[in-house]
Amino acid sequence: MNKVFRHYIPATTRRLLPNRWDLVAMPLVIGFLLFFSLGAEQTFAPISTLQIQVISLDPSDLPEYAVRTTLRMLAAMVASLIFTLVYGTLAAKSRRAEKLLVPVLDILQSVPVLGYISFTVTFFLLLFPGRVLGAECAAIFAIFTSQAWNMTFSFYQSLRMLPRDLEEVSASLQLSGWQKFWKLDVPFAIPGLVWNMMMSMSGGWFFVVASEAITVGDKTITLPGVGSYLAAAIEHGDMQAVGYVILAMIAVILIYDQFLFRPLVAWADKFRMEDTSAGGAPESWVLNLINRTRVIQRLLRPFARAITRIGHMRLSLPRSKAVEAVSSPATSRAIDWIWGAFIAVLTVYTLYRIGLYVSSGVTLDEVGHVLGLACITLVRVVLLIAIASLIWVPLGVMIGLRPRLAEKIQPLAQFLAAFPANLLFPVFVIVILHYKLNPDIWLSPLIVLGTQWYILFNVIAGASAFPNDFREASANFRIRGWLWWRKVMLPGIFPYYVTGAITASGGAWNASIVSEFVSWGQDKVVAHGLGAYIAETTAAGDFPKITLGVVVMSLFVVAFNRLVWRPMYAIAENKLRLN
Repeated sequence: MNKVFRHYIPATTRRLLPNRWDLVAMPLVIGFLLFFSLGAEQTFAPISTLQIQVISLDPSDLPEYAVRTTLRMLAAMVASLIFTLVYGTLAAKSRRAEKLLVPVLDILQSVPVLGYISFTVTFFLLLFPGRVLGAECAAIFAIFTSQAWNMTFSFYQSLRMLPRDLEEVSASLQLSGWQKFWKLDVPFAIPGLVWNMMMSMSGGWFFVVASEAITVGDKTITLPGVGSYLAAAIEHGDMQAVGYVILAMIAVILIYDQFLFRPLVAWADKFRMEDTSAGGAPESWVLNLINRTRVIQRLLRPFARAITRIGHMRLSLPRSKAVEAVSSPATSRAIDWIWGAFIAVLTVYTLYRIGLYVSSGVTLDEVGHVLGLACITLVRVVLLIAIASLIWVPLGVMIGLRPRLAEKIQPLAQFLAAFPANLLFPVFVIVILHYKLNPDIWLSPLIVLGTQWYILFNVIAGASAFPNDFREASANFRIRGWLWWRKVMLPGIFPYYVTGAITASGGAWNASIVSEFVSWGQDKVVAHGLGAYIAETTAAGDFPKITLGVVVMSLFVVAFNRLVWRPMYAIAENKLRLN
């Protein structure tokens, strides 16, 4: 019957009819469209609706809250991706812009996320007066500040590590700057960027509590979401509701792992730089399903063609740093000197203005005390990053070299990275007080509890992108053991490790604010360090001392990056670059 039916239907008509794979995929597509429309409809509601809504601890409301939170995180991810492509490209392609943009990026990742909220909430609420959209934008921006920096560092590192022979090929093909960006720069960076997007998505869960409860003056605007549900559960001491939050997080992470990141990892595998095919390449049932559909493929084809045309446009963008030598070496040196002088003057003026403000409520003895506390936190961060590296580098390599294992570990790693570390604070407080332990030692693990995953995800990205022909060559020459680590694998993942370590150390400084000053009810445990100093002065509302603490933290992060991580980047570029 089917053969007879097919015989009377023209081939062109049959190509327009859905096949059995379309019948499976179409309900999923419609479901996701409804998913987005639900969040968009509530976003444009009057802000007065938030004041009459009370966050319910009924678990039946959690699916709706999870939808709202996931939409905010996805919106922040899109904003982070746009920021990454623009900011990372400017920093990598222009050495003059690099002198300003990279230190600014170091400072941005060291500034506490809560510090951004206080400056941006009023702006977004005034931008969309009387609408929930203003509060939503403020929450999305807060999540954005927890996602963007490591993605930008990853993209910047990839552009700096572009193989020279590929750059020569793009020059010989006379690709414009725009074409080179989409045909070489972005594809080369995709494997590492995808894994950092996963880490950013997981890291955003830590800040949903702060981003969904916004305080403006004496008013608090609470957005419906998983974070506000968790805050209400902690406030009421409802451990059963906390358990429901963890189950909801597991469900959401599994869903966006299967429908977003698993297809991205499988798609990104085609951008691996190698001449031989990789054994056991990652797969995605969602990607396979879409490739087998007929109607959905036809619907997606115009978008794919439009993106291809955009990538083929011959727009003139800077091709390399050599473009900056516009006329002669003497002119270029003069421009460099003027630009360097401008940055120096801007830095001195900024420090001068901050110094005037801080000096109104801080003495020189206080400054010396804060510098001493910063040194204590520095030792704590360095030791913890070293310990985390010893643990996660070997495991990351093992996972990254085995795509099948990576598929199984991927959702578990995302959940561990997304697990809010503040849920463990009560356990640490109770144990430390009960056994009278030293807070300077036993509060320290909280600093890297959420940031250590930057190292793991970046090492997995480096091992996944490691060329398969290099692995085969080392196997043919029977390079094994420590020699294999020293000559083959560690040089291959080194640039990715540096990126992960930079973001992990910056995040550790940020996390010290909530990890060195921990409370549960009336009990408080305080460790010596700069993070505890900022937390205590924030609780006291002493703004000159808060500013002093944040500035000292930023200076330490920038100085450590300049003295330690940037030389490591230089080693990766000059000695470990794939030519």
